Amino acid sequence: MVVLLLSLLLCGPAAAQKFYPDDPIWKEPAPKHVEQAKRRKLSDYYDYFLHTLARPGEYHRNGQIYPARAVNTLGEALDSAWYTNRHGREKMSAGDLIRGAGKDNAPSLEGPWRVLSAKSEGVTPGFFIADSAGRRYFLKFDPLSNPEMASGADVIGSKFFHALGYNVPQNYIVRFRRDRLDIDPKARLRDDKGVERPITPLDVTEILYKASADSEGYYRAVASFLLEGVPLGPFHYFGTRADDPNDVVPHEHRRDLRGLWVFSAWLNHDDSRSINSLDMLVEETGRKFVRHHLIDFGSILGSASEKPNSARSGHERLFSWKPALKEIFTLGLWAPKWTRVNYPDLPSVGRFESSIFHPEEWRDEYRNPAFENRLPDDTFWAAKQVMRFTDEEIAMIVQTGEYSDPHAERWVIDRLIERRNKIGAVYFDRVLPLDNFAVRDGELAFEDLGVRYGYAQPRDFEVAWSRFDNMTGEKSAVAGETSFRLPAISADYLHAAIRGADPALTVSVYLRRNGAGWEPVGIERTWRKRR
Repeated sequence: MVVLLLSLLLCGPAAAQKFYPDDPIWKEPAPKHVEQAKRRKLSDYYDYFLHTLARPGEYHRNGQIYPARAVNTLGEALDSAWYTNRHGREKMSAGDLIRGAGKDNAPSLEGPWRVLSAKSEGVTPGFFIADSAGRRYFLKFDPLSNPEMASGADVIGSKFFHALGYNVPQNYIVRFRRDRLDIDPKARLRDDKGVERPITPLDVTEILYKASADSEGYYRAVASFLLEGVPLGPFHYFGTRADDPNDVVPHEHRRDLRGLWVFSAWLNHDDSRSINSLDMLVEETGRKFVRHHLIDFGSILGSASEKPNSARSGHERLFSWKPALKEIFTLGLWAPKWTRVNYPDLPSVGRFESSIFHPEEWRDEYRNPAFENRLPDDTFWAAKQVMRFTDEEIAMIVQTGEYSDPHAERWVIDRLIERRNKIGAVYFDRVLPLDNFAVRDGELAFEDLGVRYGYAQPRDFEVAWSRFDNMTGEKSAVAGETSFRLPAISADYLHAAIRGADPALTVSVYLRRNGAGWEPVGIERTWRKRR
């Protein structure tokens, strides 16, 4: 008992330890083995009513703020089964941006494609096929009224979301004739009455009748390469999976899911909900674990998959009391500004605009707990990644959508550039947008992203230095040190409090002595509330 008591007393201060020798880490520990996990289904209607009539998950309330988790001490999201730092951390090459999640698994054109199953009803009728090499794909088509629209959006979306760090399918635009499709003897179809039966040539013809073919009889579609592993169904944007020991952070508090709000607003992915996600039980080096994916990007940009997006898409939710009451009390005379947007006649794009787009006024179809919990440091983290895409890089990715109309391609590129610029303007204003901290020649150096991207003129900042006790968290001010040169004092950790003209916006930088030099080990930000 005495030994135990002494141990607790001696270890007591360690409980307040802020930084550990391996900080800042960039990758979560190797996942625990998951032998099996339950497959679950999710009703689209249930998900809608759950998030419209209730608020599942843990929200900021009564002054209780839940900072983002699954981050390192620099505030960056960790590489994990959810997310991988890519373009936002180190610039991807042009080839890698164009390649996306992969380019080596396009369906082979050397032989027929076997139809394994078919979907004749729903938003996107299509086939589940295997090529001559045995690789399997979901084959999805554009609506007759808008050739190239959904397929272009699906491919472009997969490239952007991959570069932004998420796990996504490999999507390929393919062109083929009817005679390439062979029906597998075991192929089945579930009809509109829910009855499963063998697929007939007439079924294939009827599905292709809903797609458009060019003058030479070629159909255009997206071939989505089957994800690796065993499908487990969608993930929720709140809570955790009870059957996954690696899923320990409530999803509404993950930075990579909170920041997804900004990416979704940029690409107008208002369909960013659980139904468009998929967990897969995968195996690597003998270890099984759950990997989380975003899927189905046919409803981004100006597309709603089976038709052009509604003009209200991205501006209002499927149901919202405020605009509904305005229309009632004004007897329909009040018209929201999205009704006055003029869209060009671009069938392959649908409705996609940037003139009235405002990131904080953008709306997904219904509430998403992770999006609702976003804080200004979450949106800053995401906005600086969006700003990393140059005009040329945006153009390269849009070109993978293979629009035949150059005006459509140019329209999408210009809208994404303008929306990107608005995202930077809004979210760099909520925090002190200083980043890329380093110690050079004995001084604390950093980059003002507001200046870098043209939102602010070069400006001055004040700094206050403190000696930091890593074991207790106490700070001792260092008098007389007001420049960014590191104080010449004996200490293992230093703390620099930086502020500009607005005292509400500060950045705290923690430095750790590393041999003969210093390195940033922690960053904390204060912010301005949403306006």
